[in-house]
Amino acid sequence: MGIIKDNLDNNHSNFIGSINDYAKSDIVIIGAPMDYTASFKPGSRFAPQKIRELSWELETYSPYLDRDLQDKKYFDYGDLEFPFGNVSKSLEIIGKATKELLHDHKIPIFLGGEHLISLPIIKEMVSFYENDVVILHFDAHTDLRETYIEESNSHATVMRHVSKFINSKNIYQFGIRSGLKEEFKWAKKYTNLFFAEVVQPLESILNKIEKKNIYITIDIDVLDPAFAPGTGTPESGGITSKELLRAIHALKDFNIIGMDLVEVLPLCDVGDITSVTACKVIRECILSFL
Repeated sequence: MGIIKDNLDNNHSNFIGSINDYAKSDIVIIGAPMDYTASFKPGSRFAPQKIRELSWELETYSPYLDRDLQDKKYFDYGDLEFPFGNVSKSLEIIGKATKELLHDHKIPIFLGGEHLISLPIIKEMVSFYENDVVILHFDAHTDLRETYIEESNSHATVMRHVSKFINSKNIYQFGIRSGLKEEFKWAKKYTNLFFAEVVQPLESILNKIEKKNIYITIDIDVLDPAFAPGTGTPESGGITSKELLRAIHALKDFNIIGMDLVEVLPLCDVGDITSVTACKVIRECILSFL
């Protein structure tokens, strides 16, 4: 039948508030535990399960929004299974799972894993919505290299490859503060890159995207390492967790067609603060716009 429907009985811990019925769900949380191209510290493949585990530290109610997860219907599929180390096959599996979710009229929330997992997800989104998609990319890094150490498939190249099948002016990049000089020059010409800041530039473009199909990709290192030390390539000078929540709330009731949250690295975390932050980000995303 498919990657999703053939494996609905996976044993795993569930994200807080999720229901047990895939057919009745509107949203599907799905883990993509792949970190094969991590350029500094690997280990983000352990993030999906850690995020689920720590989600139970949260309340289902958001006082920010006066909304409760109990009023949402979302299913936690668990993690996709990958042939370890096989990048191309793993990306293919992610793409097939995304396509299946879209044809079942589900809104996907992917938990990475490294940022390269976003590539096949966005490709399927663009195909399904016939190129009528806007990408909101929250990150410390440009991710606009053509190759990284002569490798095309890398977490450092993901947004450059996304630009090959979508109008690059539909890519908005927030919080970016690291990359090659050439990447920043390329972004100035082809994408919409906002240096270091998130909330103000996001608010400045809301009127442009309010009626668009929006896909959100959040690299946890958009946060300063003080708020997210558990990530593979920490970069000083980032935003606060409060600012990230403000950005999410600014998109309240916008037409979000899917999202991913990537690059959480539990093995390098301090007191689980990065994973706990990721949990809250997912809760606020579900309640804000999914």
